[in-house]
Amino acid sequence: MKNGVLLLLSLLLILFTCSGCGSAAEMQPSSGSRVESVAETPVSSVSQSSETPLDSSQEETETMLKIQIGDNSFTASLANNTTVDAFKELLADGPLTLHMSDYAGMEKGVDLGVTLPQNNRQMNTVAGDIILYQGRTFVIYYDTNSWSLTPIGKIQNTDADTLRKALGTGNVTVTLSLE
Repeated sequence: MKNGVLLLLSLLLILFTCSGCGSAAEMQPSSGSRVESVAETPVSSVSQSSETPLDSSQEETETMLKIQIGDNSFTASLANNTTVDAFKELLADGPLTLHMSDYAGMEKGVDLGVTLPQNNRQMNTVAGDIILYQGRTFVIYYDTNSWSLTPIGKIQNTDADTLRKALGTGNVTVTLSLE
């Protein structure tokens, strides 16, 4: 009887020990797990303290986007992603003139005629945000939106009213160049 109890306890111990074991596939985090959400956190918000600060010579060489809308000229800082790298290649040969259409009273957009790499992320846009939609549509926001989009840049020193007046109510011609 004593041997039977010891055998039963041994089997239970082995069973409980092995119940934590599983295949590698079973041990992967589920789609809603904390591990995955940490991995999706933008690098800029996680590692700001480990980024190397720009020295004055690096700041001077930062490429900016010049946006000409009629008599209005704006400057935009550019995001750091593969979309912007490909977009800069489009502008490398000189200015790009786009005939943009209004959409939903919040943005002006145009099909670029080429597909650029996408770096989509959930965004809450504000006036002045420049994005790429579905890899082909260049968009300037003059109001808010929330969607999965690829950031291209942000128009500096403007507000929604100024941008809305410059872009007008219908179609608009916009010329882009690198500075």
